[in-house]
Amino acid sequence: MKYRTALALFILLLGAGPALAQAKKAPPSPPKPAGTAVDEVLESWNEIGRKVVAMAEDFPEAKLDYKPQADARTFRGVLLHIAGSNYFFIHSFGGPKIGDDENDPKPEKYKTRAQIVAFVKKSFADGAAAIRQQGVAGLQKEMKDPFANKMIHAQHWWYVAASHGAEHYGNLATYYRANGLAPPESRR
Repeated sequence: MKYRTALALFILLLGAGPALAQAKKAPPSPPKPAGTAVDEVLESWNEIGRKVVAMAEDFPEAKLDYKPQADARTFRGVLLHIAGSNYFFIHSFGGPKIGDDENDPKPEKYKTRAQIVAFVKKSFADGAAAIRQQGVAGLQKEMKDPFANKMIHAQHWWYVAASHGAEHYGNLATYYRANGLAPPESRR
């Protein structure tokens, strides 16, 4: 009899534990207030920059010239395209132009992983600096869309820039998988 009573009490307490824990939980805190337009654009820009830099630092150096098919860019070529295109976007706001091969810098100029990583990091850092320099007022200014005959806000153009990097980030993830590797973000 004592055994059944003890077992019943144990089962009762076992079931009551989670209910008591939930009852003692603090109510959820209110959401963090929205940041400025600069904060929000920087968050998108820096997040894709972090992911692309991680890939540039991680992909095996011996495979930097891998490409999945003859007419595709190499892994190195995609990284250089991302960084070069970052300067195309930065230049749209009056920032520095890196040369005539802005969208596809020549691989001969970036032979080592260290050179590639430095170029990719600098392109994202320069983009972040340009976003900060524009400020909220600058992000709200209208500009002509370089690809269409319409006006857009500068803020929109920065989201286009971040999505361009994200598109190629996804492209590079397939290069990892084709080599039997997991991208850094998938290893968490």
